[in-house]
Amino acid sequence: MIGVIMDALLMLLLACALAYGVRLDKKLKSLRDGQLAFAGAVNELNMAASRAEAALASLRASGQETDLLHDRIVKARAVKAELEALIARSGRDIDAPVPAKPSAVIEPIRPQPQAQPVSGGLLSAEQVERFTPVLQALAANQSAKQSLNRARRSLDDDLFAA
Repeated sequence: MIGVIMDALLMLLLACALAYGVRLDKKLKSLRDGQLAFAGAVNELNMAASRAEAALASLRASGQETDLLHDRIVKARAVKAELEALIARSGRDIDAPVPAKPSAVIEPIRPQPQAQPVSGGLLSAEQVERFTPVLQALAANQSAKQSLNRARRSLDDDLFAA
């Protein structure tokens, strides 16, 4: 009889161990599933970090380009102001008489008052007086073109130096 009780007690303990083993197996499966989910989350986080790193590098490059463009815009605005000042000054110079360089002085032909215009090139005093403002305006226009060309060259040097 003691043998039967011992066998029954042993069977009961084996049944408990079997139930405990099944429960432990379920917990281990859920732990493995959680571990796989955690590994997937770590991989996603790693990919997100690398994308953020690439975005930061792109943002830094854009920032450097923005600084470069800002410098060019500032220089362009300064040149624009200079050009506007030159244009305004050249507009005033057209109204005012422009002193010509000695090598560029155009001496009008001053014929005698009784001389008649001929196809040979003699001009009357009236014609000379009529063309003098035109010649002055042409001289002012030429000096304005020269100063604008100098400003454009310096602008090109500034813009393409960077």
